Amino acid sequence: MSAIGSSPENDQAARPEAAVLSLAALGWLLEDDDRAQRFMSLTGLDPDTLRAAVGTKAIQAAVLEFLAGYEPDLLRAAEALAVAPEELIAAMEELKQ
Repeated sequence: MSAIGSSPENDQAARPEAAVLSLAALGWLLEDDDRAQRFMSLTGLDPDTLRAAVGTKAIQAAVLEFLAGYEPDLLRAAEALAVAPEELIAAMEELKQ
């Protein structure tokens, strides 16, 4: 049996999960105005650009990179989404490929 991610079928199956997790994290991130402003400032995004590109791997990875860059947010997001912080990091790495 091959390792997860080693075949194209597994790669394709994992991508939606990473994208869904990233979008859930974005929803959590945008619930707090200060956190949302910090995200927009650090990424250089504006609301229109975010809306237009939310379905791209680059934006989805940026959301998770933002969380990974500040451990308290990473831990709070993981708790709110009922996942381990490592799952958020793994999704980020997958989306960055």
